Amino acid sequence: MSRKIELLAPGGDVDAIKAAIIAGANAIYCGLDMFNARNRATNLSFEDLKGVLRLAKRFQCEVFLTVNVVLLEHEIKGVVKLFNQLVNTSIDGIIIQDLGLFHILNKHFPSLLIHASTQLTTHNEGQIKFLAKAGAGRVNLSREMNLPEIKMLTTVAHDHDVLTEVFVHGALCIAFSGQCYSSSVSVGNSGNRGRCSQACRDEYEITAAGNKFPLNLKDNSAYFDLPQLVDAGVDSLKIEGRIKGAQYVHTVVDSWRQQINQFVDTGKLLEDDSNLYKVFNRDFTNSFLQGNLTKDMFIDNPRDNSFQHANDKNNAISVVQIQEVQTELSAQKNAITADVAEKIKHVSIEKPVLLMSFAGGLGKALSVTLEFDEQTHTVSSTSLMIAAGESAIQPEAIEKRFKSFKKGDYLLESINFDALESGLSVPFKELTAMKNEVAFILNGNVQPIAPIELPKLQTFSKLNEQATLSVLISDLKDLGLLDKTDADIYFKLPESWKKRCNKHIDIFLENPRLIPWFPAVLIGKDYDESVRLLETVKPKRIISNNTGIALKAVELGIEWIAGPLLNTTNSYALLTLQEELNCAGAFISNEINRNQMRNIKRPENFKMIYSIYHPILMMTSRQCFFQQTVGCNKAAIEDGCMLKCQKATTITNVKGISFAVDKQLGGYPSIYNDEQFLNVDIVEQLSGLFDEFFIDLTNIGAGSKAELDKAELLDYFSTLVAGDAEQKAQMKVKLDQMVTLSTQDQYIQGL
Repeated sequence: MSRKIELLAPGGDVDAIKAAIIAGANAIYCGLDMFNARNRATNLSFEDLKGVLRLAKRFQCEVFLTVNVVLLEHEIKGVVKLFNQLVNTSIDGIIIQDLGLFHILNKHFPSLLIHASTQLTTHNEGQIKFLAKAGAGRVNLSREMNLPEIKMLTTVAHDHDVLTEVFVHGALCIAFSGQCYSSSVSVGNSGNRGRCSQACRDEYEITAAGNKFPLNLKDNSAYFDLPQLVDAGVDSLKIEGRIKGAQYVHTVVDSWRQQINQFVDTGKLLEDDSNLYKVFNRDFTNSFLQGNLTKDMFIDNPRDNSFQHANDKNNAISVVQIQEVQTELSAQKNAITADVAEKIKHVSIEKPVLLMSFAGGLGKALSVTLEFDEQTHTVSSTSLMIAAGESAIQPEAIEKRFKSFKKGDYLLESINFDALESGLSVPFKELTAMKNEVAFILNGNVQPIAPIELPKLQTFSKLNEQATLSVLISDLKDLGLLDKTDADIYFKLPESWKKRCNKHIDIFLENPRLIPWFPAVLIGKDYDESVRLLETVKPKRIISNNTGIALKAVELGIEWIAGPLLNTTNSYALLTLQEELNCAGAFISNEINRNQMRNIKRPENFKMIYSIYHPILMMTSRQCFFQQTVGCNKAAIEDGCMLKCQKATTITNVKGISFAVDKQLGGYPSIYNDEQFLNVDIVEQLSGLFDEFFIDLTNIGAGSKAELDKAELLDYFSTLVAGDAEQKAQMKVKLDQMVTLSTQDQYIQGL
């Protein structure tokens, strides 16, 4: 075979990056000490990054920078400053999550290539088409995809000149990436900001199925799935692990490099994966790739499984046997650490030395000679030097003009003037021209790009002076609410659909006032059936948490509004939605607080919405939460599970905090906070910002709590939004009394 298979390795610190390069990685992804989704990694300074880029270039290895978090309004200036630096480096791609960065990069930094992070939850062909339209040249597919799905999505991506990445080794999240709020809700550290506290790895009170770690998945390993990944057309095989050390990164990258080389050379695979078990692992599974979602994907221990694996492999049972096995493995681990340290100790990211010497004489050109990286370049003035007496150019004046290179990518300790005769001069504009040419040479013969500032955004008025109320329902028995309010009524659609079933099509045809609400995750046939509903019903407007469905709505001329699960946190995200997807409005993320949202500027003729009452989603998974909690007789999740299962339970962590595990008909298993989100304060505090306030009356995620009177809730919220100050105060008291388990912590703490 001739097609290149990229091996993409993690780089949490400089040593890990060196180890990955030495082990044979084709590309590295790494983050700076800001704006990236692994704040627990050591990460790099900008000077480190420039050194890494020099090192990678010597080994013909690409480097991608992670800027894969959602951004707050006040951070835009900082990220633009970063991009102004990056455009003058050899960085090979920027990995992003925030929709606003598509606008900023496309409009102002077109030389920086865009990679769509796995945090964008990409799993259907419509999303691929949207990302291509938005400017992404590469997409990291959701980890939950199976091989046939990956092959289909990769075909679509290639048709739109987009490359695909797939995670092939490392930790697995049980939740859909980009759709996990467990850390944000439970401890105030958002996964969308790289601060995940890994609540899924927490210990819980022992469940009915006998597990203490019911949400803890084994690690991912597709080591023996390489032929199918190649057949699927995947462009990049990505290893997870930016919080892992150099010995881990080297071992995993080296093992994968050998496997890839073996397959490319012979068409066969290596059968020995034992080295992968000698570094940190939670045992391995490839069940997502194989589409075989069994109980075997879980392991009831979130810590390193390498010693237990060694015991099992050697059938060590007695104390003596276990001691011998563990002593041997410890020795092997120490040997790996020492071997990797030896291999990388002479690999340097230090700045190469730059020698700069000026020369010139009467009737001769002023010249500067550069020596670096075994290269020599000479830059000369156009004019010849003339006698100038007291107005002669002094070495101090030249050094002042050229001293900025001492802070560049090379180590310039001093500038030599021994060959420059005194009392001579050339026009100062020629010094400037020479400096610019030197900068061009030191920048790899690429013209440096001047820094830009973003144009100031215009602030546009609300569409309506008085904010309105909107309501979400999911049950036909709640249709009676239509007669009690003029509010917009959204109807929540399922994540899983029965093929060619017209149930939901009929609901909207029979109730044209209902507005379809599409979920964040729609895979395969579920996406296809959602598209069929759009094409058949042709509603005037929809709410979509999925950009693939949004793009289809645009193609059909249907107005759409971005739902809350698109994680919109800044003005530029609104611009991307409006300009790339003709979006008419958006929910602002409930993860940000009052001060973080108050300066968001709406685009022209754009609606802004905020949810003031809803169950607090913590995570949604393609796996089954009930296998390890209440137990399930089925060995694996079947096609009918999504459509038929309607289980619910509660899990309680060892700190005594409980969470509702909920499975609605046609929905993915989800976990919700025990408290409802209730924020009545924002109706007064930011009434000038929002056109619409939203309430969720679906009962989804309510757990075992008694169902509240929805008509009464609707009446209270309607008065709260439209009433005078006295009425608002009365409704606040009534709602606090009625919704007994509630919180607005996210609104208070923010991101």
